[in-house]
Amino acid sequence: MNALAYEVTRGVVERDRDAVLAVWSGNLGHDERMRRKYGWFYLGSPGGPPMLGLLRLVPGGRVVGAASAGPRRMLLDGREVRGGLLVDLAVAPSHRAFGPALMLQGHFVEHGDERFDMLYGFPNGKAEPVFRRAGHVRLGEMVRYVRVLRHARYLARHVPAALAGAAGVLVDRARHLVLASRVLARDALRVQWADSADPRFDDLWSDSAPRQGMCGIHDAAFARWRFDQSPLGKTRYLLLSSPGDDRLLAWFACQDGANGSLDVIDFWSVDAAHGIGRRFVDALLLAAWRAGAASVAVEYAAPPPMLAGWTGAGFVERGRRPLYGRALAGSLPADGPLHITAADEDE
Repeated sequence: MNALAYEVTRGVVERDRDAVLAVWSGNLGHDERMRRKYGWFYLGSPGGPPMLGLLRLVPGGRVVGAASAGPRRMLLDGREVRGGLLVDLAVAPSHRAFGPALMLQGHFVEHGDERFDMLYGFPNGKAEPVFRRAGHVRLGEMVRYVRVLRHARYLARHVPAALAGAAGVLVDRARHLVLASRVLARDALRVQWADSADPRFDDLWSDSAPRQGMCGIHDAAFARWRFDQSPLGKTRYLLLSSPGDDRLLAWFACQDGANGSLDVIDFWSVDAAHGIGRRFVDALLLAAWRAGAASVAVEYAAPPPMLAGWTGAGFVERGRRPLYGRALAGSLPADGPLHITAADEDE
């Protein structure tokens, strides 16, 4: 029996939609969700359509795999660069092997410099060897941190449900009083929820953008596309501003997660380049409590000194996964900090 032969060709997002959706079906998420994602991420990206690679059988040209690199504006050591977010690697079940997947990833390494200065992605355990073989290096880890606000469900794992409910209420009230008193003891903040990105994001970003390390650009245009225009989830923003002049000091883009969690998908603050301050995190927790959240979660890749605002407020690790990347032009920062959030992914 002859071994199957493949080639990777450049796809055209508008032309090859049906072929890509066919490869995705049963492989990547719910079909209807992926169709909505295609319209937003592939056809509506403000940086232009993603670079699309198609794995084809030779001869015949039937599409049996696909992968993409979506354009992202990034900062590397304070200079804007063209990032390519590696996503949606899918190969039909009968063609899943190391070689075809590596061919798809190699396509972006070979041709990515036509559009990108760097590539990065978040491979799962099966894809991680492919990323390494393609020449990507491990840049850091995305760590999920959680702070419990309502404890009954967690206590029920160890004590009877009735006792867990009563004990949970007591623990919750005590911790809420401590949190509220800590927030009130500091300089006042104006706290409000909003359903769309605030124009003040731009002034905050321009005044506080990092000069070292790797970071996605967190301005109003990005938030409008990444959240307000996305059909994949409803986002609301917590805005923290100065009562005196209404200057925006911090914001959090939040979505409702599983089991009553409030998931922080993105954030920025006047001090985020060095580590968001504890007072902003405490204000987030108090607002989440008042909104009825059972917990608050955030996924974040950053060095330990930049985590103090989160860990000091009681966030604990609940899982981690790798972040890989490689430079196509110039070099990645050797020693600078990461500031990568869930918003720097595709959904």
